[in-house]
Amino acid sequence: MAGFTTFSPLVAPSRSHLFFNRILAPWRAIPVTRRAARRMLTIAGLLGCGAATASNPIVPGWYADPEIRVFAGQYWIYPTYSDHVGKPVAASRFSPAQKLARQRKTVRPSYGMQTFFDAFSSPDLVHWTKHRRAFDVQNAGWAAYAIWAPSVIEANGRYYMFFSANDIQSDAELGGIGLAVSTTPGGPFKDALGKPLVGAFHNGAQPIDPFAFRDRDGQVYLFYGGWKHCNVVRLSPDLKRVLPFADGTTFKEITPPGYVEGSFMIERRGVYYLMWSEGGWTGPDYSVAYATAPSPTGPFTPKGKILAQDLRIARGAGHHSVVNVPGTDDWYIAYHRRPLDTDRGEHRQIAIDRMVFAADGTIKPVVMTNTGVAPRPIRAAVKRAGTTAPGRDEHSSGRAM
Repeated sequence: MAGFTTFSPLVAPSRSHLFFNRILAPWRAIPVTRRAARRMLTIAGLLGCGAATASNPIVPGWYADPEIRVFAGQYWIYPTYSDHVGKPVAASRFSPAQKLARQRKTVRPSYGMQTFFDAFSSPDLVHWTKHRRAFDVQNAGWAAYAIWAPSVIEANGRYYMFFSANDIQSDAELGGIGLAVSTTPGGPFKDALGKPLVGAFHNGAQPIDPFAFRDRDGQVYLFYGGWKHCNVVRLSPDLKRVLPFADGTTFKEITPPGYVEGSFMIERRGVYYLMWSEGGWTGPDYSVAYATAPSPTGPFTPKGKILAQDLRIARGAGHHSVVNVPGTDDWYIAYHRRPLDTDRGEHRQIAIDRMVFAADGTIKPVVMTNTGVAPRPIRAAVKRAGTTAPGRDEHSSGRAM
């Protein structure tokens, strides 16, 4: 990977700092064994637990469309790079074919700068490390701009990233949903196919905003679609091919009422929750709604909105993802939102808040906050067991709590 930067929340002096200043500092001149020193540091750390909380946004910069995952005992977030902050970042290196493709007129000028993904990892949802350019178009010759909404899944001992590229407006243009692969969750991810996996419109769905979901039987589905149409496809075990369903269809449309883009799926206690974004991504009405079904392909029953603007906090809240803390029935939602002091569409930031289920299985409206969430490390026993067992997904939980 190209490099990393660690971000920590801004907090007041913790109990561990006070413990050191008042208790440990006077003993610094007295020799102690390494074992005793380790014990004192452990006590200080335990006293400091809970003193730090995340703040929203969780990392600096303009980022959008965050997907949150659990890999190797850590939380990972993969977002769209939305806009420069201050000095523009270094441009990607483009091949002659990419330079030619970049001459095509884009819907918005910002699409030209969206040529890479940064990734972020955290042990506890509070302290985040930035992994620069986990994916860059220099590693996918057919992709040239408008690199959006990555979705990463572990399979066959490797990490696969689905991504949107080139914002195609018709089947005559090269672009769509691509697939890249890496040996580590932080990249570098490199093109796995040499062409888009989904490179055309089907059922009216623009091939953008992919989300890879592994069901309990191990089958991986890819949900995707813009322009107010949502499709789901079955993927081959190597994730490189689209397979037909039992009824012979390949691209199955499952568009719910109000759908615009950003489809997402979780499973909890045998119920499948299809989630999506509504409204315009540049406006204040961007929001998240959901429907439920007995299977990942439906039929779906609309349930309403769970995330929308709060004029005390932020506007344009949407294009989310959800993670289940392994071994629990605790859920967190990662999403982007626009600060109240800007109207620029690309000015989006990543936030994390709790997502809570009611006793009847419905999702309670998400309360947006500026304070964020408390540290939530993944239990050591879960880390030792690996990332995700076959047939399981960190977006699924059958645990009765």
